[in-house]
Amino acid sequence: MLISGASVAGPALAHWLVRYGFRVTVVEMAPALRGGGFAVDFRGAAHLQVLERMGVLADIRSHGTGGGAPLSFIDGQGRQLASLPAEFTGGEVEILRSQLSRILYEHGLTPPGAAPGGAPEYLFGDSVSGLTQTADGVHVTFERGAPRTFDLVIGADGQHSTVRRLAFGPEEEFVSHLGYYVSAWDLPADAGDLGARQVGYGEPGRLATVGRVPRRDREAGYTGESFCVFAAEELSYDRRDLRSQKAAVAAAFEGAGWRTPEVIGSLRGARDLYFDSISRVDVPTWSTGRIALLGDAAHGATVGGMGTGSAVVGAYVLAGELALAGGDHATAFARYEQQLRPYVTRCQEGGRGAGEFLAPPTQEAMDARNALLNDPSALAAMLGEGDDLSAAIELADYPSLVEAAAAAPAGPTGGRGIRTAGGAG
Repeated sequence: MLISGASVAGPALAHWLVRYGFRVTVVEMAPALRGGGFAVDFRGAAHLQVLERMGVLADIRSHGTGGGAPLSFIDGQGRQLASLPAEFTGGEVEILRSQLSRILYEHGLTPPGAAPGGAPEYLFGDSVSGLTQTADGVHVTFERGAPRTFDLVIGADGQHSTVRRLAFGPEEEFVSHLGYYVSAWDLPADAGDLGARQVGYGEPGRLATVGRVPRRDREAGYTGESFCVFAAEELSYDRRDLRSQKAAVAAAFEGAGWRTPEVIGSLRGARDLYFDSISRVDVPTWSTGRIALLGDAAHGATVGGMGTGSAVVGAYVLAGELALAGGDHATAFARYEQQLRPYVTRCQEGGRGAGEFLAPPTQEAMDARNALLNDPSALAAMLGEGDDLSAAIELADYPSLVEAAAAAPAGPTGGRGIRTAGGAG
């Protein structure tokens, strides 16, 4: 089986599949596991239950950030107007995405119960370039490597999924722009005291935040980071052209008050930039033949949609259903989608209003947002709603079910109660 993508969903799926006896190959366009990056979080019983069953929760906690950092919304004179508590930004467990990827990758090499020598094969520095389905498998061509044939292909390659484009259709058919863009970068060494406070200055339709977060205080050369959100119609830009992305951010904040010119000026010296639209992914059916989608490729929401937790839960369900289906991928894919879609659709709704919450379009809307944040009862209700969303799925105990099925007596045709099918090649 081939998995495209080695960020979060891909390694999580590989972990479970190897544990259930599948042969797995993971292809990742980056030359190695990605470093740096910003924090992601998990919240609620479903997220933590899956991490516990994977055997990674303790490791994640030990490498956690200690929680999110509160953010003060300020006016042009630097006076606090409202505060976003740390619980909103950090969940119950917060960890750098790069650390999470590393932990999932390392644990997935030797997951509990896996057969000796069953570690997944990782192909870094390559990407899928073509997919051709046959009756017996999927013929895959790569940007660099030789063509190979696999029983199944899973696209776990994010919002801008190559597998989805090749197998399901162009991105514009599935990705809806929600009217905002988000950008983030580390402040350069000469930023002075710009990151001394964790603050966000907003004007209608745009928000610029800067600050130092405790989780990175020990990093050499760390002076702080910036996270910016702005409203805009869909932009045309090259996702691999750093210069054009920086120009788009600078244009969006032209004329803004407070110390925003300094914030945007720091972007010139930034070595890396995260820049993307706040968008939502909706794919009517997550599978076609022997190809299926997982995580953001199937149901992404850029900000506020609990995408990381949903990806880990989705990997758990997909692997479990593949194992229980005895090699019947059509049945497994259908059951996976039937169980997961209502859950992730509800989680996605949290991302629909993320842009307007962070950068309200009018002064009146900004005032209303600040009043909400200054109301303790409203804050408690918002936090409770998020916890309810993240827990709104009843998860089967797939490890026990798979173990029981494997131990079942032989059927009338001589087969066992479960049969896994590994990818060729």
